[in-house]
Amino acid sequence: MSASFPQIVARPRPLITVWPTGQLDSHAQLAEGGYVPETAQDSGRMPPAVAAHAIATYTHPGDTVLDPDCGAGTVLTEALRSGRHAIGLTGQPRWWPVARANVTAAKYHGAVPDGMVLESPPASATAQLPELSGRIGLVLTALRSTGSLHQSGRTRGGEAASHDPATRLCRTLTTCRPLLCPGGHAIVTVQPRRRRGHLLDLTGPVLEAGEEAGLIPTDRCIALLAELRGNRLITHTSPTQRRSAARHRRTTGHPTALTVHHDVVVFRAPTETAQVTARSVPIPLGGSASRHLIQRHLPEELRLDHEHQVAVHRSAA
Repeated sequence: MSASFPQIVARPRPLITVWPTGQLDSHAQLAEGGYVPETAQDSGRMPPAVAAHAIATYTHPGDTVLDPDCGAGTVLTEALRSGRHAIGLTGQPRWWPVARANVTAAKYHGAVPDGMVLESPPASATAQLPELSGRIGLVLTALRSTGSLHQSGRTRGGEAASHDPATRLCRTLTTCRPLLCPGGHAIVTVQPRRRRGHLLDLTGPVLEAGEEAGLIPTDRCIALLAELRGNRLITHTSPTQRRSAARHRRTTGHPTALTVHHDVVVFRAPTETAQVTARSVPIPLGGSASRHLIQRHLPEELRLDHEHQVAVHRSAA
């Protein structure tokens, strides 16, 4: 007579964790990181502390980090400061010089790895970086709303602006998927948004977009924007947020809670072959708009170094 034992089924581990990334408010983070002032105008940017935490958690020094929709370049800057190579794409000419200035500032302040910014739509990553197929350790980007991503209605190269951020994200992740090394990660941060006073479900479409792109969901996290002090959260609200909350209360007669976090969705590329070591990528130089920002905001030593690099680059070409 044999005993019957119940089948043990492995239960998935909880896919949620909290990142203490709100100890400094947004302006203090930008000041501490040496960002140019124009960075604050990018309302869809990833907070530097959130980018730094994601990079430290999911990569190793020497890995390559790609932000296919980098905006003002906070992800690139934090990657360089953390000893990772950084590549960014932006479909808006407005943000290219800002991101370039931030990358140059990071190099001036001691960052050793290579970094570059391409003025190209997010969905063109594979076409722009064919030599990096299977070599990117982390794709890290923020889900941007239509207004912040396509303020002019069209991207460079004539790509029409989609009204659905999740559709754009799916196209971007599908394009970036071949660039990820086996077992590499893709992380999307989501800023909570309201419509008529109700929070929208944006993480659900992000999960669907990643799975459709062939990525495996592994974690769902919360990145705090409020300071964690003991067992209390101390909020850092902007005047705009306070005015919006007051307007909502006057209109509806009900108070509204301010959001103090970004949602973070983490995916992993399937492990098919051995890990491939990330390679260095040369930093692109030049650009009148980038030079203008550098001349306005960065020290004289950095301006002279940047001009020397541009001259060497042009002579070599």
